[in-house]
Amino acid sequence: MAGHPLRWFALVLMTLLLQACDGMVLYSNLGEREANSMVAALLREGIAAQRQVQEDGRITVSVPQERLSEAVALLDEAGLPQQQFSNMGEVFKNNGLVSSPVQERAQMVYALSEELSHTVSQIDGVLSARVHVVLPDNDLLKRVISPSSASVLIRYEADTDIDQLIPQIKTLVANSISGLNYDGVSVTAIKAAARNLRDDARPPLSSFLGVWMLDESVSRARTLFFGALLLLLGMAGALGWLLWRERQGQGTYVLRETE
Repeated sequence: MAGHPLRWFALVLMTLLLQACDGMVLYSNLGEREANSMVAALLREGIAAQRQVQEDGRITVSVPQERLSEAVALLDEAGLPQQQFSNMGEVFKNNGLVSSPVQERAQMVYALSEELSHTVSQIDGVLSARVHVVLPDNDLLKRVISPSSASVLIRYEADTDIDQLIPQIKTLVANSISGLNYDGVSVTAIKAAARNLRDDARPPLSSFLGVWMLDESVSRARTLFFGALLLLLGMAGALGWLLWRERQGQGTYVLRETE
């Protein structure tokens, strides 16, 4: 009998806490560094983001349900989560014992594009990047062989000096591919939309019991928490009183039997 009130109370307490901290999963299976970057970006904009560690050690990021669409837009503008690229080892991992020249060439072009896209995307100010590589055919019968070329598409932060960045990207790509010169690299740069949200317009956040939430929600969460705590104390006192009465009744019954 004693276990039923406790189970009931635990259910009520969990329901109250979930209502106070109502959140929806934004992204899951994230690495620690990427999850921290996402939470930091959302907190800067006044969105109460939370991170939870999964059973496999990966991390889930959640936000209040009413601000889900805004959080997705903010992270997209910030280039998060980061693009996933294949490396050379992954591209050539499933090769058979004998590969045709066409297959090997296609894999090499794809691997180079992925590696360079990953490298360019790591440059400060670049939110996302794609590199498309064109290699000449290895046909010795051709008299005129077209040179190698590469085209780069980047999306960069609004406050980045793109005129200084483009020559660095072209030099990097040209030096990474044999037979490719500086003029053979073209870069298309797209500026991300700038956010005009002022610091004083961002909703203030506060932490209550390790959970980040809006200031206006803290009083509600505090009321629910202490109300649940008082309910727990009241139920514990009532349960103790019932147990005491039960033991008193058993003691009286044993005493009468002895007489």
